[in-house]
Amino acid sequence: MRLRALRGAITCDENSKAEIVTKTQRLVEELLTRNEVDHDDLVSIIFTATDDLTAEFPATAARALGLGDVPLLCARELAVEHGLARVVRVLVHCHTEQSRAELHHVYLDGARALRDDLPA
Repeated sequence: MRLRALRGAITCDENSKAEIVTKTQRLVEELLTRNEVDHDDLVSIIFTATDDLTAEFPATAARALGLGDVPLLCARELAVEHGLARVVRVLVHCHTEQSRAELHHVYLDGARALRDDLPA
């Protein structure tokens, strides 16, 4: 087993608690499923959100998925002038047998534009 990092992002349609929770949970579930990461393989998860998402912490959504015993951290994304709006990003540290080339980073909805070099 090696320590690896997985990246992902998703856009929200609005700045509401329900939207941030729903979209963050979708992103985390998809990232873990595509990479066959089990709960016990998780080391930590870092979330960032753009300045226009203020209604909820993305980590709250992860805790609701049963990840409360995993170290979670929220931070602000850089407010770059030409950056995409209403984005939650995630960086998952986990143990896996997969090589870096086998990992599947997940960019959903409008966040696909951030990494159009990756397969859907």
